Amino acid sequence: MATQTQTLYLRLSPPIPIPARTFRPIAIVASSNGVASSKPRSTGGPVIKEIPLEEIRRPLMRTRSNDPNKVKELMDSIRVIGLQVPIDVLEVDGVYYGFSGCHRYEAHQLLGLPTIRCKVRRGTKETLRHHLR
Repeated sequence: MATQTQTLYLRLSPPIPIPARTFRPIAIVASSNGVASSKPRSTGGPVIKEIPLEEIRRPLMRTRSNDPNKVKELMDSIRVIGLQVPIDVLEVDGVYYGFSGCHRYEAHQLLGLPTIRCKVRRGTKETLRHHLR
């Protein structure tokens, strides 16, 4: 069986043959911080979605403090190029819980951004209890 190839052209480089099955179509939507993101698909796995900051519960927020220098660096980066890596959020019964991405979350708060891009996966109350241990 012959494999179809497409040629991808990069600036200042020779053409690189890439198998056609490498590419998959995605829809692009704008986010609140000006950076395009992939539109979520209904595959049953995690989805990328903009969520208002006030809708994300941070149950472990008081257990550690953020490095202020890291938060400032992230603020500078987000201001210029937007959030590059979504934070991970667990959705249980329609409520969002954030356990990681603390520096990115705080940078969004300090920048006054209303939403943050999240990788959302659904979980059960048992999954939530596991994260709270």
